[in-house]
Amino acid sequence: MTDNESETLFLTSEQINGLASPADYVAAVRDGYRQIGEGAPASPRQKFNRTDPDGMFTSYAALLPDTGAMGGYMYSSGFGAGNAWFMTPLFDAESGEPLAVLDGASMNPFKTGAAGAVAVDELARDDATTLAVIGSGSQARGQLHTTATVRDLDDIRIFSSTRANREAFADEFDDQLSADVHAVDSSTAALDGAEIVITATRASEPVFDGDDLEPGTHVTAMGQYEEGNRELDTETIERATYVPDLRERATYDAGAFLAALEEGAITEGHVHADLGEVVAGEASGRTSDDEITVFDSGGTGIETVAAAHMLYERALEEEIGSTISFAPASEALTGRLP
Repeated sequence: MTDNESETLFLTSEQINGLASPADYVAAVRDGYRQIGEGAPASPRQKFNRTDPDGMFTSYAALLPDTGAMGGYMYSSGFGAGNAWFMTPLFDAESGEPLAVLDGASMNPFKTGAAGAVAVDELARDDATTLAVIGSGSQARGQLHTTATVRDLDDIRIFSSTRANREAFADEFDDQLSADVHAVDSSTAALDGAEIVITATRASEPVFDGDDLEPGTHVTAMGQYEEGNRELDTETIERATYVPDLRERATYDAGAFLAALEEGAITEGHVHADLGEVVAGEASGRTSDDEITVFDSGGTGIETVAAAHMLYERALEEEIGSTISFAPASEALTGRLP
């Protein structure tokens, strides 16, 4: 290692697991969205697909000046390995030097869940205590862990298509949370009286009937991040104050919004604001108890950079991780062969 090389922290998924609480993720991500609302840059995901073998490669990025960090997320899924791999590079926003490289697998549900929790805190009624969760995978777990930090929940209903999965999920969280967490047999039963609804699926068709939404409900949908993925029906989008994580995502890859747009039920102006604008106070959140609100979460570099930097600082404090070296381009780009 030369004097000018950068010592960059490397954190494994196992080292990240348990390094921060759900509330820590929510606090970091909330501040990240505030910065975006005040003008910091972020971009929607870029996706590349191939066949034979089927696979997807995707990436997205953000720069958070007050945090002092920039970076994003890159991951592959499928291909010959039939699995997914998550990599998070983190850079210093002033010097540009690489700060850390994180295996992002274990942080993924929590940083995405934190974005949903921030939206719940901004858009759901303050007195909301009843939650419906549709989905029982890792993303649903992250959403529930984080949402439970921003509202005093007492009744949580779980529905997914496989009975064993929804019952196991409900039993797991019933032991962890003070709320009554129980599985139900349909999305209609889950929504009955629910004040907050979270959908965490990979559905291509709506997972509930928009007519079942009661006035005053908030919906967080996080599984419709490409055209053709559609957790919410047109009725829901049309009735709601619609808030995506990034404004430009609505017409780029937000499946339910694009479907409603194609059906002529809404126009592009139906986007009320993005979450950063609401958090920063540049746009209103909920304005009445009867208002239906929707947060459309497709995943961004905002929560990724905010969470990664928080984990990086925790790791430094606890002296966790190993280091790798990067040579500055001024020295490495010599064109000399070894």
